[in-house]
Amino acid sequence: MDIQIQKKRGIQKKHIGYMALAALLLVAGWKMVYGKSSGSFKTEMDRISIGEVVHGKFDDYITINGNVAPIMTIYMDAYVGGRVQEKLIEEGAAVKKGDVILKLENPNLYEQILASESNLALKQNDLRSTKLTFDSRRIDGQKSLATSAHELQRNKRKFEQNEELYKDELISKETYLTSKEDYILSKKQYEIVKLQTDQDEQLRRTSLSGLDTDLKRMKQALSMVYERIDQLNVRAPADGQLGFLDAEIGQNIAQGERIGQINVLTNYKIEASIDEHYIDRVKRNLTAILERNGKKYELRLRKVYPEVRNGNFKVDLVFIDEKPETIRTGQSYNIKLQLGESSEAILLPKGSHFQSTGGQWIFVVNNDTQEAEKRSIRIGKQNSQYYEVLDGLQAGEKVITSSYNSFEKADKIVLK
Repeated sequence: MDIQIQKKRGIQKKHIGYMALAALLLVAGWKMVYGKSSGSFKTEMDRISIGEVVHGKFDDYITINGNVAPIMTIYMDAYVGGRVQEKLIEEGAAVKKGDVILKLENPNLYEQILASESNLALKQNDLRSTKLTFDSRRIDGQKSLATSAHELQRNKRKFEQNEELYKDELISKETYLTSKEDYILSKKQYEIVKLQTDQDEQLRRTSLSGLDTDLKRMKQALSMVYERIDQLNVRAPADGQLGFLDAEIGQNIAQGERIGQINVLTNYKIEASIDEHYIDRVKRNLTAILERNGKKYELRLRKVYPEVRNGNFKVDLVFIDEKPETIRTGQSYNIKLQLGESSEAILLPKGSHFQSTGGQWIFVVNNDTQEAEKRSIRIGKQNSQYYEVLDGLQAGEKVITSSYNSFEKADKIVLK
């Protein structure tokens, strides 16, 4: 009979070796994945930059780049369309208000003038004929009114005389009644003639007023056509410099088409773009400083444009007093725009470390400059040179300000 051998239960010696090997592999894998985040990193001193944290005055400004532009630009659009006949002034030339820059030609406008002049002449003839007709009727009406008034007066006198004679029984009743009826008839005829004369006069005033209005309107229309003819001469709208002129001889230009601009050079402004990060802090009337050849020029922020494009918004600045003598349109300047008052603060030099840390932590170098340890910090405002440190650093401490790309997951840097 075979004897059944029972298997041993529990952990045996051969299992311990397997477990130890698995644990060793697990630790090695963990170090490969996470070792850098909590371990140290060795680097040479000459491969990094070290800056010192200081206590000083923090100037709340940003540095922006701007381009010089004329204080005002006036665009020239074609009031009327036409073909370029003559070009009198070239781009870049100085112009005075009213100088003729271009001459256009448009035969259709001359046809409109002939038609308007013909219509005006016909309307003037109609007005003269109507006035003559009304004047003739007015004279006839006045004659009829005068005759009726004379007849009324004569019949009235005759009636009054016959009335006295009839009372004294010196004339017959028939004669008396006849004179009375003649008087009543004359009175009614006078009233009719007077009413007709008044109506004719009212009609005359109304008709002539309408004709005068039509004639005046036609004269205004003709005057506007004459103005359009004059607008074929494209003139400078103001004193300045002809910035650009998009027109050549023989070119057809449509009505309303942009053909040029006048740069008013009585003063200058600086156009600049600012990162949208500062849009809530940039307001009108902020001051700025421009340095040129060792001299400072003060500017005022005149306008903030509301639109944000490609992460930037535009502003215009103007000089408060002096401006550089050699200033020219298109020049580029670096400007310090003051956002707030200066204050005492702990200052951290700016560097490439911010791109990796976002200002949340930094490597602080020990006094013996042999090691640098990771430390959480909190920063506030910034300018072109410093960050304002709100917490985490003290004046006199040294920090690594160069890029952290190669060791940002380490907790400690060993400096060789």
